[in-house]
Amino acid sequence: MKSGYRDLFPSLEYLGSATRYISEISEILDRVALFDDLDLSEVKSLCAFMPCFGAPRDTALIDEGFEGEFLVIVLTGKVKVVKQAADGEVVTIAIADPGASLGEMSMIDGQPRFASCVTVEPTDFAVLSREDLTRMVNSMPRLGNKFLLLLLQVMTGRLRSTSNNLLPHITGATV
Repeated sequence: MKSGYRDLFPSLEYLGSATRYISEISEILDRVALFDDLDLSEVKSLCAFMPCFGAPRDTALIDEGFEGEFLVIVLTGKVKVVKQAADGEVVTIAIADPGASLGEMSMIDGQPRFASCVTVEPTDFAVLSREDLTRMVNSMPRLGNKFLLLLLQVMTGRLRSTSNNLLPHITGATV
């Protein structure tokens, strides 16, 4: 494991390479429509690029406003996505269950994190850095491109959902 991952989560339990958990990860991803296009050999290859960590309840995995060099895939537990409103209030905008990816927007575009992600209960998660995604795209272009398309589907789905939620507030219309 590269030391950079330990630097990301120095106080969390390092669980080892995701390759140690291929059957569990495959089972989780099988229940998530987003990952339907990945076969077992592709899941194995993807796991080779990701370490896993365990976090107790109330642990920030991603901090709003900070640089985003990685994404996380929730393997067990639950994570709430929270955003600080203009008035300072912290608002929960989503709950992520196993199979959800978090932080992909900042990992792709290099912009600061849009929201924070905090564990609601003990949570195991896999991490993929921008550097390792680039390595995957270069060394395994088919898998890398497939994974990028999956991330694009996640991001466009969230954009559509957000647009549908905002539309009634902007126009006064109901959707």
